[in-house]
Amino acid sequence: MLPSGLVPSLAEQTAARLRESILSGEIGPGERLSEARLAATLAVSRNTLREVFRLLTREGLLHHEPNRGVFVATPSMASILDIFRVRRMIEVPALAQAWPRHEGIARMRTAVERAEALAGVADWRAVGTENIAFHNAIVALTDSPRLIAFHRQIAVELRLTFGLLDSPEMLHAPYIALNREIVDRAGAGDTAGAAVLLGHYLDQSERTIMAAFARLA
Repeated sequence: MLPSGLVPSLAEQTAARLRESILSGEIGPGERLSEARLAATLAVSRNTLREVFRLLTREGLLHHEPNRGVFVATPSMASILDIFRVRRMIEVPALAQAWPRHEGIARMRTAVERAEALAGVADWRAVGTENIAFHNAIVALTDSPRLIAFHRQIAVELRLTFGLLDSPEMLHAPYIALNREIVDRAGAGDTAGAAVLLGHYLDQSERTIMAAFARLA
């Protein structure tokens, strides 16, 4: 996150585009990134792209393998556990202490409605994107730019964990109704009850992803 008023460099702008491709699920964990093809797609020089790779490697989103190239990171068991630990520390208190008429509640509701519509046409990758938008909206309830920016970084790593599952439907379908119940409770003023549901939700989601990871081991 750049200080206010500073214009991001071309490498930073390009890194943001590549980060969004990971966040949307367009690029998945373990995928090899062709320098030549990606430079052409992003319309940047290979030198700029190498700087992008360095930036995203420092963030833990990419890694370099000697004589093989650059790959999108595959989350480890330890990193998955840590992601969920951080999410509980940020998201649950954010929801519990939220003002029910906060604009973030409306954003949560919009994400749920979009996910419901996308589930109807079985676009499960896009459902996953709306699920991330739902959780970003929860963190927006804090009105903390630092927490919001930090959680967006966590969300990109979270998206990589989604790619560990063979069936995105199995991962996302059960949580659409849960997201609906959470936002309905929060909007009705029961933010404490919504936060309890969210805690159970995160526990269940962690177990699902960890089980998928174990099958890959």
